[in-house]
Amino acid sequence: MLPPAARLAARRLLGLASASASEAAGRRIASAGYSAAASRGSVSSTRPFSTALNYHLDSPENKPDMKWEFSQANMKKVNEILSHYPSNYKQSGIIPLLDLAQQQHGGWVPVAAMDAIAKIVEVAPIRVYEVATFYTMFNRTKVGKYHLLVCGTTPCMIRGSREIEETLLEHLGVKRNEVTSDGLFSVGEMECMGCCVNAPMIAVADYSKGSEGYTYNYYEDLTPKRVVEIVEMLRRGETPPRGTQHPERKNCGPAGGNTTLHGEPKPPPCRDLDAC
Repeated sequence: MLPPAARLAARRLLGLASASASEAAGRRIASAGYSAAASRGSVSSTRPFSTALNYHLDSPENKPDMKWEFSQANMKKVNEILSHYPSNYKQSGIIPLLDLAQQQHGGWVPVAAMDAIAKIVEVAPIRVYEVATFYTMFNRTKVGKYHLLVCGTTPCMIRGSREIEETLLEHLGVKRNEVTSDGLFSVGEMECMGCCVNAPMIAVADYSKGSEGYTYNYYEDLTPKRVVEIVEMLRRGETPPRGTQHPERKNCGPAGGNTTLHGEPKPPPCRDLDAC
């Protein structure tokens, strides 16, 4: 099932839904390109799908008038983050503050948290919205306590990342970006994770322990069998060994060990050019 914003966008693009004037007046749809004051109202069915995904739809768990604030422990982190920037450039801390809010809020950032950050850094809320909607690592809808991100770039795809994703979705009984009924897992996609030599791979964002115990780890050289084993270890509260899952590989070295450079390279025959 698609997220609510995507479903709305699809309906509007296909022209399958219409809203009366009274319904439109009561519906809040916030776009990354509009201020909070202008974010109420209907949206034209001709708006591109890519920008439609930036809309915000109020829900009982995600609306601007909800109270949201950083925890006492995280406020210390907020002050530490802001200490890295001049007082007239507080807005430079928006990205790390969004990341901290996401950790505190179980892996996603509600609009109320964005508004709280805007007050802290003393900018208009739209300045926070545009950052949160631009960077795909900020989740604006619920994710699982373990958010599994499959690398979808070419090296991983060639090495079987699609099979890894299909295995995860089938094993967990969800579609991409859905959350399992127990709230533990969700599956998404991320582009290049920067370890192509150990493809295919996934990243696991662990929000199960809040911001104090947040971790973000790579699991590489995966097979369908191994990725299921990792999921079940996480389900049991265990910590799978991160990095390569290939039993004969160390870090990014060749499987089976080095075939050359078994010792220190020999020094040049003459260190002093004048004496050669």
